[in-house]
Order: sequence, then structure tokens, then C-alpha cells
Amino acid sequence: MERRNFIKTSCKICLLGAFGATAETLSGCGAAYPVFKTAVLDKKISVPLSLFATNSTQFIRPKGWYYDIAVQKVELGLTALLLMCTHQDNQLVINGNKGYSCSLHGSTFNTEGKVLKGPAERALKRYNTAVEGDQLIIFV
Repeated sequence: MERRNFIKTSCKICLLGAFGATAETLSGCGAAYPVFKTAVLDKKISVPLSLFATNSTQFIRPKGWYYDIAVQKVELGLTALLLMCTHQDNQLVINGNKGYSCSLHGSTFNTEGKVLKGPAERALKRYNTAVEGDQLIIFV
């Protein structure tokens, strides 16, 4: 084998090995909770109400969006919150049953989207919802 081909082959093997070692950790970059993926049509997201049969909180990921929407059953109906930190637009993570937190600067929000701890100063964006038949409609 020529030296040039040997170096090319060796580099490919090293790169494949490095990718294999990190591929498992990359799967941790996604959401650590079940997410219902769907499309946005005419500025509306349609979600089957049957999703809420087993859990009062569901996470929706509209196609092409970076941020999830947390939808939860409350006494007065259903609320939908965009899980984007209002401080610097970072994706929020679930903070147990207490709400959501930002891994970037530590802001925390309760399940109603109100700021519990800054540096964020504004509540989470809330979307209007409606029930049409067996579907929840989120107006975005």
C-alpha cells in the first residue's frame, strides 16, 4: 500500500471511530421527554385530544421549529406555552413538575410560564387554543 493511501485509510478509520464514540452522546441532544411532532397549517397546529388521556401535559414540536410547545390541561381548559427562554431565546428543559428552566443562564419559569428566577424578565409566550371535535387547535 502506498503511503498516501495508507494515511487516507487511517484517517477515515480514526474519524469513523471518533464518530462512533460520540454518536451515543449526540442522541442526548434531543428532548428528554416524548414529543408529538406535527405540521403547522394556516397558522394552526392540530393535536389529537386523545394524547391527554394518559398525561395532562404534552409536548408538541411543530415541523421546522426549534422550540417545543408545552400543552397542559388546566381547570379552565388547555394552555400552550412556547418553551423558548425570554432572556436569550434558548430552548427550555423540564424542571420536574415545577416548570421549565434555561440551561444557558439559569432562568426558571413555573408551569404557567411566569418567571420564577431571572435573568429573564418576561413570561413565556402563550398561544390561544380551541377544541374542535376531537382535536386541540393551537393558534400560532
